[in-house]
Amino acid sequence: MKRVDSVDALRGFAVVAIMLLHFVEHFIYGVYPEATSKTAELLNQSVWDALFFIFAGKSYTVFALLFGFTFIVQQRNQEAKGGDFGGHFAWRLVILMFFATLNAAFFPGGDVLLLFAIMGFVMIPLRKLSQRNLLLIASLFLIQPIELLECFGIDFIPTLLNDTYYPTLKTVIDSGNFWDMIVANAGIGQLASLFWAVDTGRLLQAPGLFILGMILARGDYFSRGAGFWVKTFVGSFIASFLFYVAKTSAVDALQIILTMWYNMAFTGMLVSMFVILYQNDVFGRMTDGLRFYGRMSLTNYISQSIIGSLIFFPYALGLASTLGIAWSFVVGLGVMSAQIWFCRRWLRTHRQGPLEAVWHRLTWLK
Repeated sequence: MKRVDSVDALRGFAVVAIMLLHFVEHFIYGVYPEATSKTAELLNQSVWDALFFIFAGKSYTVFALLFGFTFIVQQRNQEAKGGDFGGHFAWRLVILMFFATLNAAFFPGGDVLLLFAIMGFVMIPLRKLSQRNLLLIASLFLIQPIELLECFGIDFIPTLLNDTYYPTLKTVIDSGNFWDMIVANAGIGQLASLFWAVDTGRLLQAPGLFILGMILARGDYFSRGAGFWVKTFVGSFIASFLFYVAKTSAVDALQIILTMWYNMAFTGMLVSMFVILYQNDVFGRMTDGLRFYGRMSLTNYISQSIIGSLIFFPYALGLASTLGIAWSFVVGLGVMSAQIWFCRRWLRTHRQGPLEAVWHRLTWLK
C-alpha cells in the first residue's frame, strides 16, 4: 500500500498540535512569570484558551486514529508479500514501550505512547475481521463502558489518580538534578500517566480509536473524493455541538463520557476539514512541510520533549519562570519550524527519520 500524502500531513499536524500544547504548558511544569500588564495577561489567556479549545483531546485522537491506520497499512504490505504482520507488530509494540520511556524521561506527565503500546495489542487478533465487526467492536470501546457503569453507581475501577504524583515530580524537577529528574519522570511519571488515562476514560477510548483507524485504512477513505468527508464534517459538526451543550451541565462519569464523545466529534470536523482542504493545491503547498514532519513523527515527538525540557526545566536553561504563555507559543512555533527544516533535509537522503529507522530495523530483527 502506497503512502498517502494527506495522512502524512495529518499526522504531522497532530504532532505539531501536541507540541504547541506542551510548550504553552511548559511540558507540565507549572511555573510561569507574572504577567507584566493586563494586556499581557489577556494575551496569555487568549492563547491558552484558543489552543486548548482547538487541540486539547483532539490532537491525541488524530494520533490514535492514525496509529490504527498505520497498522493496517503494514499488515497489507506484508499480505502482498505472502506474509503476516501480527507477530512483528507485537514485537514492535514492545519496542515502542522503550521509546515511550525515553520520551517520558524528559516529560513529567508520562507518555501516551506507553498506553498505545499496551492497548495496541488489541488490534492483533482483530486484523482480519470484517469492517462491520470492527465497527461493532470499536463502538463497544467508545461508548466508555467503565464510565457508563459508574453512572449507574457501579465502581468497576476505583479512582486511581494519586494527587501526590505530579507535585512530587515538580519537586524533583525544581531541584535541577538531571538524573533524579530522569528516574522520577520515567517511573512515577509513567505510572501517573496510566492512572490518569484510566480516570479520564482514555484506557478504552484508545483501542476504539485504533480500530476506527483500521476501518479508515481498510476502506481507503483517505484516498476518496471530498463527498465522504463533507458528510463527515456536517455530521461531526452537529454531534460536537450537541455533546458540547450536554457536557456543560453533566457531572462526574457522565461528563467524562460526553467530553470524550465531544472530542471525537470535534476531531471528525478537524480531520474532514483537513482532508478536504488538502485536495486544494494551494493548501497542499502551504502545508507541505507537515508531510515531511509526519513521516518523522516519532523522531519529532521525542525530540520536542527533549528540547522542551532543555528550554524550561531548571537542570538546563530554566526559562519557565521567564517565558509566559504567549512567548512559549512563539518559541514552540520556532522549534516546529526548525524541525520541519531538519525533516526536509534529512528525508532528501534517507527513507526514514532516525528513530523511525531504528524502530524499523529492530522490528525486523531475525
